[in-house]
Amino acid sequence: MISKIEMTEAIIAAKAKKNTTWTEISKCIGLSEIFTTSACLGQNTLSKTEAEQLGAYLNLSSDVIKTLQVFSSKGPGQEISTDPLIYRFFEICFVYGPTLKEVIQEKMGDGIMSAIDFTMNVDKVEDPKGDRVVVTMNGKFLPYKKW
Repeated sequence: MISKIEMTEAIIAAKAKKNTTWTEISKCIGLSEIFTTSACLGQNTLSKTEAEQLGAYLNLSSDVIKTLQVFSSKGPGQEISTDPLIYRFFEICFVYGPTLKEVIQEKMGDGIMSAIDFTMNVDKVEDPKGDRVVVTMNGKFLPYKKW
């Protein structure tokens, strides 16, 4: 078996060789673009059928197909990224995290937003002043249990 890092490298190379997009790849297995990309980057897991469909689409080795099915460790060893786009999401959390917490808890109560029962979409909105990125996160509210 190969590592999740080796799996990701193989998928990225196959994606480039096929000259395809994450949207096209996600359509071949019937999952969202965001979840599919996350699985290909090693942060989520595909079923045997989904991994085989992806493998057939990108002509992946059996080792890559097997590793796509291995349960992943979410965000192991993560540090604050210096990549400008990724860092901006950290910055958003640093600046607006406490505000989001206050507003969510005021509206929903004492609890959290699930990242397990969760979906996310990324859209482009054209704007004459410069195109806009719209990120929509939709997570189930999980109230804290009292006992």
